[in-house]
Amino acid sequence: MGKDTGFLDFERQEPDYRSVSERLSDYKAVENLPDEEVIYDQAARCMDCGIPFCHDYGCPLLNIIPEFNEQVYRGDWTEALSILLSTSSFPEFTGRICPAPCEAACVDSVNGDAVTIRQIELSIIEKAFAKGLMKPQPPASYHDKKVAVIGAGPAGLAAALMVNRAGYRVTVFDEAEKPGGLLRYGIPDFKLEKSVVERRIRLMEEEGITFEPNVLVGKDISTRYLMNHFDAVILTCGARKPRDLDVPGRNLTGIFYAMDFLTQQNKRVAGEAIPVACNINASGKKVVVIGGGDTGSDCIGTSLRQGAKEVIQLEILPKPPVERAETTPWPMWPMKLRESHAHKEGGSRRWSVSTKSCFGENGVLKKIRCVELNWLNKDGRMVPEEIKGSEFEIETDMVLLAMGFTGPGNESLIADFGLETDNRGNIKVNETMMTNVKGVFSAGDMAHGQSLVVTAIYSGKQAAKGVIDYLSMEAGNK
Repeated sequence: MGKDTGFLDFERQEPDYRSVSERLSDYKAVENLPDEEVIYDQAARCMDCGIPFCHDYGCPLLNIIPEFNEQVYRGDWTEALSILLSTSSFPEFTGRICPAPCEAACVDSVNGDAVTIRQIELSIIEKAFAKGLMKPQPPASYHDKKVAVIGAGPAGLAAALMVNRAGYRVTVFDEAEKPGGLLRYGIPDFKLEKSVVERRIRLMEEEGITFEPNVLVGKDISTRYLMNHFDAVILTCGARKPRDLDVPGRNLTGIFYAMDFLTQQNKRVAGEAIPVACNINASGKKVVVIGGGDTGSDCIGTSLRQGAKEVIQLEILPKPPVERAETTPWPMWPMKLRESHAHKEGGSRRWSVSTKSCFGENGVLKKIRCVELNWLNKDGRMVPEEIKGSEFEIETDMVLLAMGFTGPGNESLIADFGLETDNRGNIKVNETMMTNVKGVFSAGDMAHGQSLVVTAIYSGKQAAKGVIDYLSMEAGNK
């Protein structure tokens, strides 16, 4: 694959970013697209490894990575695109926001640096759009069956794309003003500019998919309406029940969920209206972000762009090692310290910290009290223990809770359909992604719990396959 000695001849070249001072002044993408010559060299680094763990073990979509790397190295962008699109529904999204577990599983990374797979994938799809290769692919004809998709996030979009191309008319309902779900409202523009989302939505509309925004199922239309007017329904509403901070003082003004904060800023950038009564803005404030994941990082970058006076990120887990931990050997996703572009823009981080209480004046947040933790291995489980005398306080005007999600929420919708759920509140599905209700399917975080966008896309494709098989079987039984 590529050049036989490419992994020896060329070093891995990390993504190129705009300067910190420049990117903090706007919400445009922080990462520059790589030059074509750079991508040729990076694709050449894909070695003839024999067993490509990158696509079989590392990629949830099972992208055929060595083969599209080979075509890029040869300069055949059209063939590279064909290979990429055979498995990946939206490489323009994953090429920007996926943490690239494929790279963690790359054989090059055993004793060196992984191939820059994510950048190569992004270059392929952007080259395709630039050359006019991305054209609508409507079906030659339609069956007389109709499918409703509830939720226009990554899982819903992937399901809609596949079902429509199989010849079933698809309508995507979403309660937001515009389709895109997490891609549009949850992920900041500096990671995924919304013009990229809009470009794909336009293409899907040209293929025949109908989008119905500003529709809340259970209020604007009923579940009975959906069951009576559509032959199958796919629920892809995501994980919407955020993990809360159960401590004294939680009710003080100034404590917000991260997703509410990020959604508001995305709406501002898009020119959508923000209710004055619940305006969340970090300008001039001392901000504490509780949660050390990607959402927490997004909160840091957004707070800094809004003009926060200070930003501190707290993580309850211990600080990871700089190099891959022995507990996560190759090709596993490595436990190691990661620094996002937002961490390089400002703010500070603390690990092994638990928040104990919040304090305020006249109902307004003023400070939080925390304690340091020592993590102990008890019977194979890591258990936190508070360190006596380690309590400390942080003065703050705003706390953003970025501690993940505990379930899909949407209890009324789930109850209206009569769906069974697991002990975490996620919708139970079988191997075809169908729920306990005939003709009703679910996919993405709503069915499997909070995960990566790439995993949600794969789940949406699996639900689409289940729907296609179900409708085909139903037609054959008549």
